[in-house]
Amino acid sequence: MSREVTLHIDKQAHKFSSAHYTIFSATERERLHGHNYFVTAKIVAKMGDNGFSADYNVYKRRIKAICDRYDEYMLLPAFSPYQTIERVGDEVHAHFDGRVLKFLADETWVLPITNVTVEELSHLLLTELIDSEADPDLIEVELTVSSGSGQAGSAVWRAD
Repeated sequence: MSREVTLHIDKQAHKFSSAHYTIFSATERERLHGHNYFVTAKIVAKMGDNGFSADYNVYKRRIKAICDRYDEYMLLPAFSPYQTIERVGDEVHAHFDGRVLKFLADETWVLPITNVTVEELSHLLLTELIDSEADPDLIEVELTVSSGSGQAGSAVWRAD
């Protein structure tokens, strides 16, 4: 009989601060602002013969590295239908509703997402966290990104 166990990783150090704006339509977006994002994970894995399942330290290091990568950056969506992005010298130009918003390229991440929301960030960060070939005993991983108390989005990966 195989046993499964759920590990919960919720560390104070798993956070990053980033600027963004949410795009609502071709003419409406939020003003530029920032969040302190927090990242937590729930990992379901097979229980090993040695009394533990997935190695907490591996996932803690991966989550910390992900958070460090996005800390203190401007986040822009590459795939918004309402905005275009171009690199101009050492700047990133975001074209929205007839305006050009300019950001320093070395302080900006253009992410492969449609909008910078906790929903999209949870999916993106989950894909960065999972290495199913290196972690064959994983059954399910749920990654949650919160942008403040009471505001969070989660994405779930399941083994095939």
